[in-house]
Amino acid sequence: MAVTTYIEAISRGMREELERDPTVFLMGEDIGEYGGAFRATKGLQRDFGAQRVIDTPLSEAAIIGAAVGAAIVGMRPVVEMQFADFVTCGFNQLVTNAAKTHYRWGIPVPMVVRLPSGGYIHGGPYHSANPESWFFHVPGLKIVAPSTPVDARGLLKAAVRDNNPVLFLEYKYLYRRVKEDIPDGDGVVPIGRAAIRRQGKDITLISYGSVLTLALEVADQLARDEGIDAEVIDLRSLMPLDAEALLRSVRSTGKVLIVHEDNLTGGVGAEIAAMISEHAFQWLDAPVRRLGALDTPVPFAAPLEDHVLPDREKIAAALRELSSY
Repeated sequence: MAVTTYIEAISRGMREELERDPTVFLMGEDIGEYGGAFRATKGLQRDFGAQRVIDTPLSEAAIIGAAVGAAIVGMRPVVEMQFADFVTCGFNQLVTNAAKTHYRWGIPVPMVVRLPSGGYIHGGPYHSANPESWFFHVPGLKIVAPSTPVDARGLLKAAVRDNNPVLFLEYKYLYRRVKEDIPDGDGVVPIGRAAIRRQGKDITLISYGSVLTLALEVADQLARDEGIDAEVIDLRSLMPLDAEALLRSVRSTGKVLIVHEDNLTGGVGAEIAAMISEHAFQWLDAPVRRLGALDTPVPFAAPLEDHVLPDREKIAAALRELSSY
């Protein structure tokens, strides 16, 4: 067991899967000798060779398209987008080819697309995207969003072993900010299961990714200072959703706050709110509340980025409002 950062956990997961399965290989821009834009693949080309850790041309469409082809013939590619924003260049390959091949032909497409996502790093409008809602609507794609090092490693390993195309959201803000002990052993985290990060009786707070860390801090503070006891649920998997875990908590607390970093309109939180309203309406003591980013590109200037994205103060205000409803 060793204290590991979020990005080290991702690197460790890739290393272990490369060691375990010879059909696993990596592709991406500058992931070889350079080690990737964020150094997630540092040392892997040295240890596994240029045939399994492949530097590609600067073409996301080609990278994802090649991965689809490799997956169809039995390989398990793990591809890196330098920033999640750039996956738009390979959108057709994902939503038309990767997502529909099994439906059309009955052939599995076991591939992973790593997407360094999100803001809070002053990356500006072209390096801060949260792309989950673009793909949440597409049958045939799975989407995972770890918020801890243990889950980053475990969900990556599960994604590599899954026979479906999996989008792996990894949060740049968390890369070197969160650390924890990772136990020895395989450590696979099943896709499709949420985790209760904090038990509570007053409000169900549903979140994932970078803002999950903020939500936990706020929940602990409000419980200590104001007696507002929120249960915090980490989705971990966006598609498939763990609806059973969410509904179980809502039936217990009667109030719901959904917090995500992505834009509010059309986000994952909207679908969760609809699901709760449809299947747990009789247990609700207040309207389902959502908190997300403003519907604008993420600004570069720090004060503007802070204004656009969810933060501790906004989460606390929403919890207080729900508590007093």
